[in-house]
Amino acid sequence: AYADASGETYAPLCIQPIIVLQASRDKLRTILARTRTRSLSTSIYIEDMFSTGHDAANRQTVARYATDDLPLVGLAVRGDKRQIDKVTKGAKLHE
Repeated sequence: AYADASGETYAPLCIQPIIVLQASRDKLRTILARTRTRSLSTSIYIEDMFSTGHDAANRQTVARYATDDLPLVGLAVRGDKRQIDKVTKGAKLHE
């Protein structure tokens, strides 16, 4: 699992088939907050991960940020479809 500086934990990076939605960074933060209130398994992707090169460095970069300061660029959420629809409300299919 990944952990940020606030002690929040996240699932490993996604390797399963996914549906890609698009959202602003603010909407990603909202979705992340919603996943935590529903205890959904969530993976996070932050800007810094695209300049590291390996998993250990990815984990270190996530650990540097408090939850509210994460430079989110993506999320992967696993759970019941109804719950996923609720937490991702407002996000659109990626073009």
